[in-house]
Formats: sequence, C-alpha cells, structure tokens
Amino acid sequence: MINLRRLGPSKDISWPSSVTTESTAVSTIPSAKSYSESKFNALQKNLILFIFDMLRSFLQSLPRLGRRWTPLNFTNPNFIRVPTSQAIEEETIPGYVAGRYYPTRIGEILKDRYQVGGKLGYRRYVTLKIFIKSTSMRQQLDDELKIYKRIEGAPRKHAGRKYVRSLLDSFDVSGPEDKHRCLVHRPLWESMLDFLFRNPVQRLPTPILAVTLHRLFLALDYLHTECKIIHTGTVFSSRSRAHLLIDISDIKADNIMFGIDDSVFSDFENNELQNPCPRKELDGRTIYTSRVLRMPKNLGAPVLCDFGSAVVGDEQHSEDIQPDIYRAPEVILQVPWSYSVDIWNVGCVARKPILLVWNLYEGGSLFSGQDPEYKTYRSRAHLAEMIRLLGPPAPSFLARGNLTKDYFTEEGDLHAGELVGERIPLEQRETSLEGEEKEMFLRLVRKMLQWEPEKRSSAMELEKDEWAQAELHK
Repeated sequence: MINLRRLGPSKDISWPSSVTTESTAVSTIPSAKSYSESKFNALQKNLILFIFDMLRSFLQSLPRLGRRWTPLNFTNPNFIRVPTSQAIEEETIPGYVAGRYYPTRIGEILKDRYQVGGKLGYRRYVTLKIFIKSTSMRQQLDDELKIYKRIEGAPRKHAGRKYVRSLLDSFDVSGPEDKHRCLVHRPLWESMLDFLFRNPVQRLPTPILAVTLHRLFLALDYLHTECKIIHTGTVFSSRSRAHLLIDISDIKADNIMFGIDDSVFSDFENNELQNPCPRKELDGRTIYTSRVLRMPKNLGAPVLCDFGSAVVGDEQHSEDIQPDIYRAPEVILQVPWSYSVDIWNVGCVARKPILLVWNLYEGGSLFSGQDPEYKTYRSRAHLAEMIRLLGPPAPSFLARGNLTKDYFTEEGDLHAGELVGERIPLEQRETSLEGEEKEMFLRLVRKMLQWEPEKRSSAMELEKDEWAQAELHK
C-alpha cells in the first residue's frame, strides 16, 4: 500500500463536483500472465497504494497558468536496510512472484500528477487499483471500468450515492513486463472487519451496527434502483470452483470502509519524509515495510467498496457466483438470480464463513458448509445448515432449480438428510438481546434470510426497518 499526492491541476481530468475530499488513493493487483498458477493468484492479493491530493484548495487560489507543485523530496538516506535474505510483507505470501506487480517506489510520480508518499500495506481494498493489462484479465478490467462509469452516469440526488465508492480517474502505467490499469478513488481508512477486530469480543455495539446497516441499505438501494447494478457477481468457470475463482468482491465486512479526515494522511506523509521506512533492494526492486496510519479523531461514514465483479442487474443471470459459504440458495441450485443475492449476501465476511449481520452483532457463525464425510465445504452440507436454520424450502422454489435433483428428492427431501439434524431456529442462536428488542432484530434478519429471492425484502424496505430506525433514533 503506497501513499501518493496529486502534484497539480490537469487539463484532461474532470473532478466530480460531489467529491469533497482532498485525497485520492491506489493499489496493485498481480500480473495475470500466469493467473491460474497458484491459489494466491486466485485470491488476488493486492498491494495497496494511497494517493494524496491535499493541495487542491491551495491550487484553486492560484492563477490558472499551468503552475505545478514541486514534488516532495523522499531521498532521506536514514532508513534501516533490511537484509536481502529476509522475506518481508508481500514476499511472505504463498505463490508471490515479484514480476506480476508494478515495482512502485516511494517518491515516484505517476501520470505527472500523483506522487508516491509511502507504503501502508499490501492488503486488497484500496483506492487505486493497478492491474495487469493482459489477455486473461482484460475483460474483467474493462467490465469493472464500465461499472464505475455506469455509477458515474446515474442520478446523483439519491441519499445512498455518498455511501458508494466512486471512480475519480483511470489510466495505464507501464511495468517491466506489461502495462497496468490504474483506477483512482477517494482514500478511506480501515475496513469494517479491521474495526471489528479492534473489539476484544469481535462484535459491534448496537448503535454502530445500526448506522452501518442503514448506510449499507441506502448504498444498495442506490445501486439497485438508480444504477441497476448487482454488487455480488463473482464468476467461476465450469471447472472446479476451488481452483478457478476469478475474484472475490461480495458484500462483506472488508468491503465496507470508513471515511477519514485528510490530517491522518498528512501526518503519514510527514512521518515518511522525516523517518523513512525500512526497506531492501532486490533484483532492481525496492521492497518497503508498511507504515501504520494513526487513529483518526473522527471516523467518516461507512462506504461500500470494490466493484471488481459487479454486474448489471437488468439482465438475467444464472452464472455460478460467490465463494463457497457466501452462496445464496438460488446460486447453489442454479435458479436465475438478481438483486436479491446482495440482500442474502448483505454481509458475508472474508476469513470467516459468516453472514455480516450475524457476525458483526453476534460474533458467531450461521453457516460453515463443512461436510463431516469430506472434511471440507460441500453444497449439500451448506443446504443442510440452511434447512436446520430456516426450515425446508418450498416445492415451488425447488422446481425452478436446474441442480435441484442433485441435492433433493422428488418429495423435496435433502438426499443427505442425515446432515440436517435437529432444527435450531434463529431464536436459539441469538443470545445478546432480550424481549422486544430481540424480536425486532430477528425480524430484520428473517427479512434477508429467505429461501425464495422474491420473499427477501428490498434494500429500500430494509433501510426503513423498525429495528434499525429505532436504534438510529435513540
């Protein structure tokens, strides 16, 4: 993750009037020339770059004569030199191949307007993605850019627009082996998942959960009604899902990030200038250690991010989507799916196979999909858990699935009925609330966890849910 700052005004870039932040940011995704060579490529671990744009207000006070800012000097030699034999940061990722990444250097200038100001990390949710421009990924990259342009062209007055991360700029940079596509976004702070792990009990307080869900429902309503976009759209090949995952960008806790004030990034930049981070030189590349952002005084609103696998919603879909445990019932049974997969997926989280709402509030898992016979995820085990929690699916729903016969008998019983076990309803799973508040919360969860997509509430309906509204107005 590398921080950059915009150096000056540009003739060919149009900054949206809705953008009020003074910063922008960037990330790197590995080259896809050997994209299926390892699980690492399948998971697309990204280097993350942050781009600073803190000079806008001052530039606006200058005469428009093409004046530019002088780049900062990041040549302070007083940094710790890491031994070349010591693997650090991204080098420790299984399957790491340096040539797949753009070799960014602190102080480097991109497109004559962005300067790298420091490394924040090598995680995947970023403000500017630097992709490899290759045959195997070209369609995916073009599709993501089209989604952002669709968002940009949608009406701006909807209340949910400001809770959706938009695109500020896009361009290509040339690396040693290929060109990299770059997408520029506003910088944000850490994800909801990171924030969750700051709490020792790994669950969110009720007021924070209520605000987060309310903003998320607004964002989804904007995407669904104004943009006609489905956020969840990871596509798999017809071969093994485990080995051919193209991307993971479902609605999950690390795709929801907090806004932040620019002073945090200013401090980060100054720290890098005065006390350069440790680094090492290896095969013509510089590998840096990350610098942590300080805690902000105030957090901004949560923002829904990552549209790398989003799809348009005004088309019929039946593709195999979503990584294992995040799959909605219609996806498993190959029933045509639409916007309601986002409602089911309102919160799957990475690392743990749990629904967002339950994870953030209860800290436990609703589904695991672990099959005791195969000792790994199996769709039949996942369906058994759904039955155990929600009861059996309606025959009319099963009749619509192309794969129903693979899992259910003609009478509607699961072939692997021994996996179902005793029914454990939501009331027994929820342990944090009592009385009317518990009933209200469970009604909210039931609105999203429905076998039949048509019976799930819309994002607009969920935004007005009684539990969320009651918590917001306390």
